[in-house]
Amino acid sequence: MNLANKLTLLRVIMIPAFLAVLYLGFPGSTYVALGIFVIASLTDLADGYIARSRNLVTDFGKFMDPLADKVLVVTAMLWFVECGQMPAWAVAIVIFREFAVSGLRLVAVEGGRVIAAGWSGKVKTASTMICLILMFLPIPALVNTLCVWVIVVTTLYSGVEYFVQNRDVMDWSNI
Repeated sequence: MNLANKLTLLRVIMIPAFLAVLYLGFPGSTYVALGIFVIASLTDLADGYIARSRNLVTDFGKFMDPLADKVLVVTAMLWFVECGQMPAWAVAIVIFREFAVSGLRLVAVEGGRVIAAGWSGKVKTASTMICLILMFLPIPALVNTLCVWVIVVTTLYSGVEYFVQNRDVMDWSNI
């Protein structure tokens, strides 16, 4: 297993550890969980860079890397829903976008086309990670609300952009 895949696997292993620390609720557990989340998020940057720069792209990485990212983010968001810091509708929008874009990519692959991640998707990912990190800190309610809206708006924008830029992938005439 190459280094990029090891980092992806490490992120997958960190997700239940992140959640377990949050539920244990010992003094300082939020900050320990935040540390785990930050490290897990950084492994996402590192594994992608390593895989591309060293030509270590594998089927495992193509499958597991985006899955690990989505599970990490949704896990944190569900924690915030449980704590009352994030409305469930916001998480539903994020999950819907992820399923929709994944479905679009599957249809594109069947047609022999690969839809690469666009800049808006990268901005969405980065802003979501930053906002989630901020939400673990003792920030004012207004900043928390702003973070939720940044996540929702960047999620919606990038999702719409994927469909607009790749509208030819789908046969819309059967609707």
